[in-house]
Amino acid sequence: MATNTTTKKVAADTSESAATTTEVRPEPATRRASAVVGPPLGEGQEPVTVTLSHHLRIDSTDYTPGDKITVSPDYARRLRGQGFTART
Repeated sequence: MATNTTTKKVAADTSESAATTTEVRPEPATRRASAVVGPPLGEGQEPVTVTLSHHLRIDSTDYTPGDKITVSPDYARRLRGQGFTART
């Protein structure tokens, strides 16, 4: 029978290596009122604020009816055409 002559690493070494290999995951996406949601703005475009009338998920973020989001004018037009924005 063979005998293993290597010594075991101390627990402190294990915790250090675990700390360095642990991947830090970002917090879930939060709503940002000032940031443009969806496609980026084109050159010379001003952002538009729309009020949602239906639940919408954009870039892994959920928006509920009544939420106000800032989007590009083109995206606002598409959302209106699909019925996602309130009429007011």
